[in-house]
Formats: sequence, structure tokens, C-alpha cells
Amino acid sequence: MNDTITATHGQVRWELDAERIVTATMDAPDAGANTLSNEWAADFGEFVDWITEHKDAVGAAILTSAKKTFFAGANLKEFLKLGPESAQQIFDDIEYQKSVMRRLETCGVPVVAAINGAAMGGGCEVALACHHRIISTRAQIGLPETTLGLLPGAGGVTRLVRMMGIEKALTGIILEGRTMRAQQALEFGLVDEVSEPENLLTAAHAWALAHRDDARAATKPWDVKGHQIPGGTPSSAEFARNLPAFPASLRKKLKGSPLLAPKKAMAVAVEGAQVDFDTALRIESRGLVELAVHPQARNMIQAFFFDMQVSRSGGLRPEGVEPRRFTKLGMLGAGMMGAGIAHACASAGIEVVLKDVDTEAAERGVGHVRKLLDKQVERGRATAEKRGEILARIHPTGDASDLAGCDLMIEAVFEDADLKAKVYAEAEPQYASDALLCSNTSTLPITELAEHVSRPEDFIGLHFFSPVDKMKLVEIIRGERTSDAALAGALDVVKAIGKLPIVVNDGPGFFTSRVWARLVTEAPALLGDGVDPVAIERGAHLAGFPGAPLAMLDEVSLTLVQHIKAANEGKLDLDTTVIDRMVTEFGRKGRAAGTGGFYDYGEGREKHLWPGLYEHFVREDAKSICLRDVKDRMLFAMAHETAKCFEVGVLTDTASANIGSIFGIGFPTWTGGAAQFMVNYHDEEDASLPTGLLGFIARADQLADAYGERFRPSQWLRDRAEAGTGLV
Repeated sequence: MNDTITATHGQVRWELDAERIVTATMDAPDAGANTLSNEWAADFGEFVDWITEHKDAVGAAILTSAKKTFFAGANLKEFLKLGPESAQQIFDDIEYQKSVMRRLETCGVPVVAAINGAAMGGGCEVALACHHRIISTRAQIGLPETTLGLLPGAGGVTRLVRMMGIEKALTGIILEGRTMRAQQALEFGLVDEVSEPENLLTAAHAWALAHRDDARAATKPWDVKGHQIPGGTPSSAEFARNLPAFPASLRKKLKGSPLLAPKKAMAVAVEGAQVDFDTALRIESRGLVELAVHPQARNMIQAFFFDMQVSRSGGLRPEGVEPRRFTKLGMLGAGMMGAGIAHACASAGIEVVLKDVDTEAAERGVGHVRKLLDKQVERGRATAEKRGEILARIHPTGDASDLAGCDLMIEAVFEDADLKAKVYAEAEPQYASDALLCSNTSTLPITELAEHVSRPEDFIGLHFFSPVDKMKLVEIIRGERTSDAALAGALDVVKAIGKLPIVVNDGPGFFTSRVWARLVTEAPALLGDGVDPVAIERGAHLAGFPGAPLAMLDEVSLTLVQHIKAANEGKLDLDTTVIDRMVTEFGRKGRAAGTGGFYDYGEGREKHLWPGLYEHFVREDAKSICLRDVKDRMLFAMAHETAKCFEVGVLTDTASANIGSIFGIGFPTWTGGAAQFMVNYHDEEDASLPTGLLGFIARADQLADAYGERFRPSQWLRDRAEAGTGLV
């Protein structure tokens, strides 16, 4: 052969150098990323066939990418179109694509993956088919499939189980849909080396040279006779002696949720571990197909990929407004919320003036930030030096004059319009003339609050969720006079601190608070109908809610819901009959009020349902209310209120509805969010109902007939369903 040989076949080009190292570069033409497809498999298969045919002349191979990402996995847009009729085609396609990867790992030539950018899903699985993996310090790698309602079906489950054992593969990455940065991936064992970006190909070439013509380096452990899966298989005595806790922990985490992907991934891993490698790959393919044709996958792909892209990539941002970088925040209010916001902003490099009634109160806010940072240092997520830098950016004060020069104001005092007006009046003269003015409020109308500032066009709502350090979502509320520049600036703030924004218009309770209120009033309404509280709490978990609504209501206090209703009298349809009895007749306002509520509380986390619920509410005849109705009443109450938000213009995009309902108020993840739940409705228990929005309306009518007109869909929603136009 010549000293150098070059070839290009569609999406793959390769070059064999004088040292007998072939470098293959994946580069899909006219595309921003390499994706898993039959076209890629055909082109990549040509390369695999070539090195197999010339393995006497090829000593080793390097696989890398010409794109910013290494490999992006499957084209998820195609998954949104799939249904049961696509099952055979999906199976055939994934088996074909996996056959090429299998041929790569058995080609007899050592192959090193030079992972120059993100290798998610199928990209990680392509890398796993190589014999060695070196990742750039700037890259990430992982298998997020279960977060999208799928499983790693291109060899990910099968290979990781054989590399790491069933328990580590499942709990460490697959069940959580985990992605990792370079160093994390190295420590976990997902990659073999980490390299600076500029040295990546050099490191890959060095490995290739060192293992040139090395038959052992070109052979995967599971292709060696006698290979044993680490930790054993489910049928082995070793596995039985050390029975892992992960099946029970998964059950505990899911709490009966109908979420399919983690359970199917576990089944595929366990079944595949008991057969030969190639049979395990087929089991994996079948598992992927089952999930891919189910509505859950479409729901979750829509929410956790496409809607997340809209939120994170500026899809909600007004056009024509230049990005703005804020340098100095005036944080008004140093309570738990204000301190949490100060921590987020200071961590993002923004100077913070933390203002409260006096310096002592502001110092308490700094103390809260210090505790958060101490925990990060203890857990290895921050260094002591980083902690010091962040704290140095926060300046506690009780003097409004210290706010001079701030280009960003965020107010987070108690939910009282008069108090907020007083705070604005004191602070506003100190700010820069173009400062963005924000209020962290969950219910007070932004348009009315804006009347208390001199520049209402620069005033906007920033609704953070508690605790700020853990909650990703920020609900941005646009008032009637809020300008495009202010909205764009608010989005710039949220992006800078690494949060997830949604955008809504002003209205009673905005979006998240009014929809959440429907959940925590529907659960007591079920109790008022005589339903056993255990069935209510259990029904919520079985529907996929992360929390139990009666317990949740106790945590925030029953009087909060009374306050929301009183503040929005005639605007929001909230049934607080049971809550009112609990507060006025029995003096039970909830755990937050220190009186107990639906639960009695002991030491620490100990709690049990208040026996009075059975004495005053539960009725024998309520046993006729089936668990399906219990679940659906909570789901449909929230979805119905979401539809109203679209109807009155509080919501104008489905991404905000889906992301906001999942990350802000715990709408079940398997639904893809409140909007997706409606437009892709699929009733597992009643096949006679249509799918989509028409099916949602049909089921809502059933609930309305049985439990009240609050479930009755509006004419607006019926018209949208009949026209097939969706919610926007």
C-alpha cells in the first residue's frame, strides 16, 4: 500500500498515515451534528468494511468528529412521528445500526474514540463500541434516554452491564439518564483518559501507536471466552448473596408512577445479563421499540428536548434586542428567598448589595448564603477559595444609599402590595437610570405593582421557586406596560444565573400559582367527597406526582390557599370548603403554622394522618369513587386551568406551559407537561376514547358529569379541538 491513503464515503472520511494509523472523521454534510441513522450506518459501515479488509496494513484506528459535538444520537424529530405501526421499522433500523457498531468492535483493529465534543445517547454508544475512549476536558458524555421516555438502545445497556455490572450500570447512569463532564466520566469508568482539547488527537494517536497490531487491545472483554459480568448475573450465587438494593430503591423513587422507561431499562439489563452478548443486543432493541411507540416517549421528548431547547436557547426572547450583561444587583429583602437569589447571582459573578431593614437582618441573609456554600464545599462541588470569592461579592446593608449604581433590582419582600410599594419608593432613586426593575412575587399582579415605580416599562416579574438553590425554574411575568427590552433583560438575567425561564403574561396567579392552587384544592375536594386520604395521597403518586398533595398543602399552610382565593375572588375557581373547615372549625392550619393540618407531626420527619379526617370527612359511600377518577381529578384540574391560561392569554406558548408545569409545580414528567398532556392525550384505561385534545375533552366531560362543572371544557377549547389547531 502507499504511505498515505485517503477516502471519503458520505458522512465519513478517513486517512491512513505512514505509521499505519487510520483516522476516521465523522462529518455529516449539510448538518450541524452527526446523528444516528441508516444513512450514517451505511457510510460508517463502508469504513468498517475497509479496515476489516485491510487490517494487515492498518495497525490501529482513531474515530473522531469534524463537528463541535462528537455525535448527537438519533434524530428526535422522527421519534415524534412514531406509533405502534412503526414498531417493525424501528426494530429493523436499530438492529442495522447496531450491527455496524458490533462489526467495529470485532474488526480485529484497535479503535480509540477521540471525543472532541458532546457524546450524548447514541454518541456515547458509538464511543462504547470503540476499544478505548479519550475525552476532551470541554466535552460531556452520557445516556439521557430514560429522561426522554426511552432507553439506551444502540448497545448502551448491554455494553455497560458487561463493563461495570448490573447495579453500577443501572444506578450510576442508565436509570437516572445521567450525563457527565470529562473528569466525572473518567472516575466513573465511562472513558479511559481525559485530554485538553488541543492535545486530544495527539493523545489518541499515541494510544493507537502503543497498541498497534495488539490483538488483545482490539478485543472487548465480553468477546473473550469465560468473561464474567462484574458482580455476577441474576442467576448467579454471587449476585444472590449480594442482592442489590436498586430494585427496591427504584420502586421507592417512582412511588407507583406510570413512568415506563426506568422499569423497562432495568428489565432489559437483567434479562440481557443472562444471555450471550448478541442476544442481549436484540433484547435491548425490543425494549427500545416498546418505549419508542408509546405516547410517553413522544410526551417526554417534546418537553425535555424540544421545549427545553426553546427555553434555554433564547426561543422566548424578543427579536431585535441586544443581549445585556448585568454587573450589580440591588437585592431588596434578605429572607430565605432574597438570600437564595443573592447566592445565585453572586455565584454567576454579579456583585450584590443585599438590602434589608437593617444591617443585622441583611447579615442573616449572608449567613444563609454561607450555609449553602459550606454544603457545596463539603460535597466537593466548590472550593474554599470559590466560597470566599462568592461571599466577597455580597454586601449586606440597611442603608438604601448603598444601592447606588445598581443596574438590576430584584425585590423579594413579603407578599404585600403596600410593603412592596414602600420598598420601591425607598430604593428606586438610588438605581442606575436604565436599571431593570423586578419583583419576585407569586401572585400579586405585575401591572398593578408597576404603578408604584416611575418606569413601568422597565418593570417585570421574576418568580423564583423555593429553595432557589435547588429549583431550576424562573417564571417571568410580563405586565401590560413591560417593554420588549425589559423582557429580554429578564431572560438575560435568568440565563446568566443558569436557571430555566418561562414567559407568561400578567393575570390572576400568573400561570404556576393558579394551576398549583387547583391541585391543592382538588385534593381536599376529594376528601370532602368522602374519599379516604390514603387513597388521595396514593392516587397522586400513582398519577406520577412527585409529592402528596395533602402533605404538600400542610407544608405551605392551608391559610396560603385561603389568601390566594381571597386575593383573586371572582377570578379563580377554587373550592376551599374543606380547607375553610380545617382552619376555622378545627384550628388546623398546617405544619408551617405549627398547628398540624391534614397530618399530625412527631419528631423529625415523623407524621401520620390526623384521625379527625376519618371522623369528619371520610364516608363509606365514597368507595364507589374509583382510583382512576381520583388520579384524573388531580391531573385534569391542573390541565383544565392550564387551558384557561391559554384562553385568556396568560400563556402564549406550549413550551412555557410544559416546562413550567413540570419544573415549577410538579406535573408528572411522563405527561410531558400540562399542555402536552392535553394535546397528546391517550387513555390507557379506556380505549373507546379518542386520542389527542378530543380525547381529553371527552374524558373531561365524564368527570364534569360525575363531579362538577369545574371540569367542563370551555367552548374555546372545544373549538380548538374540532379545528385541530391545538392550544396556540
